[in-house]
Amino acid sequence: MSTSSGAMHHPRGLYTLFFTEMWERFSYYGMRALLVLFMVAAIKNDGLGLTDKTATAIYGLYTAAVYVTNLPGGWIADRLIGQQRAVFWGGVIIAIGHFTLAIPSPETFFLGLVFVSLGTGLLKPNASTIVGDLYPEGGARRDAGFSIYYVGINLGGAIGPLVCGYLGQKVNWHYGFAAAGVGMVLGLIQYRLTQKHLGEHGKYPEPASTGFTRRAWGWTIACLAGLGVVVLLAMGGALVINPVALSKYAGVVIIVLGAGFMLWLAFFGGLDAREKRHLAVLAILFAGSVLFWAGYEQAGSNFNLFAQRYTDRNIFGWTAPASWFQSLNSVYIIILAPFFASMWIWLARRNLNPSIPAKFALGLVFLGLGFFVMYGAAQIVVAGSSVLPTWLILTYFLHTVGELSLSPIGLSATTKLAPRRFGGRMMGMWFVATALGELLAGLIAGQFSAKDISDMPRIYFELAAVLVGVGILFMVAARPLQKYLIGEDIE
Repeated sequence: MSTSSGAMHHPRGLYTLFFTEMWERFSYYGMRALLVLFMVAAIKNDGLGLTDKTATAIYGLYTAAVYVTNLPGGWIADRLIGQQRAVFWGGVIIAIGHFTLAIPSPETFFLGLVFVSLGTGLLKPNASTIVGDLYPEGGARRDAGFSIYYVGINLGGAIGPLVCGYLGQKVNWHYGFAAAGVGMVLGLIQYRLTQKHLGEHGKYPEPASTGFTRRAWGWTIACLAGLGVVVLLAMGGALVINPVALSKYAGVVIIVLGAGFMLWLAFFGGLDAREKRHLAVLAILFAGSVLFWAGYEQAGSNFNLFAQRYTDRNIFGWTAPASWFQSLNSVYIIILAPFFASMWIWLARRNLNPSIPAKFALGLVFLGLGFFVMYGAAQIVVAGSSVLPTWLILTYFLHTVGELSLSPIGLSATTKLAPRRFGGRMMGMWFVATALGELLAGLIAGQFSAKDISDMPRIYFELAAVLVGVGILFMVAARPLQKYLIGEDIE
């Protein structure tokens, strides 16, 4: 596709995907801002009346599923339907999920979460893939295109909690969920109207034999049918699911499968000495990533409840929705991302750019500093007072700095260090590590008790100490990792 517009001469298809992803993130973060608050709200207030431990475990399972489904979602697009169809049908399934959440019924609520998870797995990885395909020449123009696309993601992430959060908390929970569905429908409409600008990029799956395609469809339909049976049994009460126990079992399964794959790759993957060194570094980075997301994803669960219960949100006599704090991360990213991109370039030109492990260290330390702030806020709460919003505002700022230091660097490191013939699967491992972090985040958030807040400062302090401590270990090990394991100058 050669058609371009604007001073930067980016393909017009970029803006098709910009607005598609903006509305998808609007719906995702808008719904996520309400999720835990709705689950713990009393039944008399139209909530589900769940305990904090159960609600945060469900939150962890849901957010983990969103990442895990990226793997089959990418495979289905590559092998069966192409990226363009995957984006559209993923959006359709997401919209169905949000409108299902809008139905005032506990059974349909959990069905809606399943739909949103499956739809996100189809849409999100494939939209990003098409963005890359729009720039076959690569280079700085492609990087600039992804930067624009990233703005769309965070624009949706900033607006979604404001709109859905207000409707959900100030009008009716289910209006907030419905608003998320409306946002996805708007994204689908503009996608269909402007899809022609994508040309042939991602339109068709990779060529495969007829026999392979039939088997692939067979396995896909069988897996979906099996999932459908489980969901129906759970909705009918024939299958009782304990979210906390399921989170723990799922975490064990992910650890065993992930470690098993890495060990198989090391001993039976036919890697040379250099590739094995790179694999060792990736294993360490993946472990750091798990820890990072386990802390970072307190935002949608524990911090959301903290904003609701312990934060003074009064603005000239009007109480702002607690869910509005969920917009802060996206706002900070829009402001800070260009600064970080320029800073790394500026440092690199002066041979001062930190190594990959050192940047991971910074990410973990800043995340830990955010929990030290929450430790101070918790002390005030335990003393019997509400806290000013500035405590959460500062925490989200520090956590966003940590995210920008670690998350894009981790993605880049995976592409650079992964053995070439296993690149796709190693990127999948990055998302699996993120999913494990999401599960742990839900379990950690469940340790906080609304009935006994005396333990709150201790838990925040322990999280802060562990994160800063591991960050310091990464910093100390950064030079040896770079010199002896990586064995070359990769930044």
